[in-house]
Amino acid sequence: MTIVDAIAEPLPRAVIDLAALRRNVAHLTELIAPAQTMLAVKADAYGHGLIPIAEAGLEAGATSLAVLEVPAGLVLRSAGITVPMLAWLHGRDTDWRAAIEADIELGISAVWQLEAIEEAGADRPAVVHLKVDTGLSRNGATREDWPHLIDAALDLERRGIVRIRAAWSHLADASIADDEAALAEFRSAVAEAEERGARFEVLHLAASSAGIRMPEARFDFVRFGIAAYGFSPFDDSTGAELGLEAVMRLEAPVTEVHVAGTTRARLAIGYGDGVPTLGIAKTSVLLAGRRCPVMAVEVDSMLVDAGSARVNVGDTAVLFGTGRSGDVTAEKYADWAETIADEMVTGVASRVPRVYVN
Repeated sequence: MTIVDAIAEPLPRAVIDLAALRRNVAHLTELIAPAQTMLAVKADAYGHGLIPIAEAGLEAGATSLAVLEVPAGLVLRSAGITVPMLAWLHGRDTDWRAAIEADIELGISAVWQLEAIEEAGADRPAVVHLKVDTGLSRNGATREDWPHLIDAALDLERRGIVRIRAAWSHLADASIADDEAALAEFRSAVAEAEERGARFEVLHLAASSAGIRMPEARFDFVRFGIAAYGFSPFDDSTGAELGLEAVMRLEAPVTEVHVAGTTRARLAIGYGDGVPTLGIAKTSVLLAGRRCPVMAVEVDSMLVDAGSARVNVGDTAVLFGTGRSGDVTAEKYADWAETIADEMVTGVASRVPRVYVN
C-alpha cells in the first residue's frame, strides 16, 4: 500500500447559504399569510449560526424570533436586533430582570415563574405569553393548573408587573387526529382564560408541521423551525417536495490518499465533528464526482472507498448538501443514520467553521 500524500491541520466546514434561508422564509411567509412568521433560532439556529440566520430571516419576512433561552435573546439584543423575541425555557437561575429590561417576551408555564418575575423588580412590565399544555407534555400549564396561572397573571397585570400578550401551546404533531384534538383543547383553554378576564393580543399554536398543513391552527403567527432550514417536518415528503432548499452543506477535505488496487481517501471529519457512526454500511459521500461508500468513522476523520476515481489530497468531499448536484440532503443522511435532519444539522460541532455565502 502506498500513501500518496498527507497534509496537516485540515478543517471541515459547514457552508451556510443565506440566500436559501431567505427563500425558505419568504416561501413559508407567503404560504401562511395573513398570519406572520416567527423564526425559531433555538440551538444556535439549528447549528447554522444565531446572528446571521436571525438577520437573514428577518430580511426575508419573519417579524419575530423564537430563541428558547433568555441568554440567546440577550445575544441578539447585543447585536442590535430589536424585533419581538420569545424565550420560554426557564430555570431557577434565569436572569428575569435582564430579560425584561431587554424586552424579551417570556413564555410562562407555571405560577413560580410569575413569582420570579415579580421578585426581579424590573423597571418595566414583563411581556408574557401564557402557555397551556394541550397534549405534548413538554411544558405548559395543565388544564387543572391553567386557571391558577391565569388568575396569578391577571393579578400581576393589574399591578403593572406584567402585560399579558399571548396564549400559546405546542402541538405534538403525532397525527392529524391528535393535532385536531389539541387545537380544540387550545380553543377551550383560551375561552376559559377569557372568561376569567384575560384579553390576549395574539394567539399562536402551530410550528412547521401544522403551519404548513393545518391552516386552522395558524392563528396570528407560526413558529417556523426546521422547515425554514430546508427540511420537511413530515415523514411522507422531503423539503424539496415542499418547495424548500437545504441551507447547510457539510464538507471536508481529503487528508490522505491510499492506493492499493482501490483508492481509499481519509477525510478531515469524524464523530467529534458530529458525523453519526450509526448506519455506516449505508452511508456514502460525494467525492470526485461519484458516491463513495463510508468505510469507517473515527473521532476526527473518516475513511471512504473512492474505487478507481482519481483523488488528490485537498479535494473536497460533501457529506450532505442540496441534493441537486450528486450530493444528498441531511434528510437522506439522517435516514442512513436512523435519525432526523434536525439532529444532523444541530449536531455539527461548534468547532466546525461556519462559512456564510449568498
